[in-house]
Amino acid sequence: MGKLLFGGHEINWKLVRERDGLTKQSEDVIWLEFNKNGTFKSKHKTPAVGRSLIMSPFNEFFIWQTTTITEIVEQRDNYIKFKTENSNYELFKI
Repeated sequence: MGKLLFGGHEINWKLVRERDGLTKQSEDVIWLEFNKNGTFKSKHKTPAVGRSLIMSPFNEFFIWQTTTITEIVEQRDNYIKFKTENSNYELFKI
């Protein structure tokens, strides 16, 4: 169904911001790490404090990027609840 609605892309991830229920969906996610001066350092497949979430596509038209994770509140298969510098989020693999 996702391929029909979104031009050939499956929706595999759903991100929900706690304060207002803002919801973003994407095919894939990666976790970015930055140097102290704000430049790109590395990308990862797993979340960790100090990383930011970015939702595909992974180019200048990305769906969403969070600020840096400050705390992982809960993490289990296909789910993570985390706090960033300015928001709280829940990420679901669907």
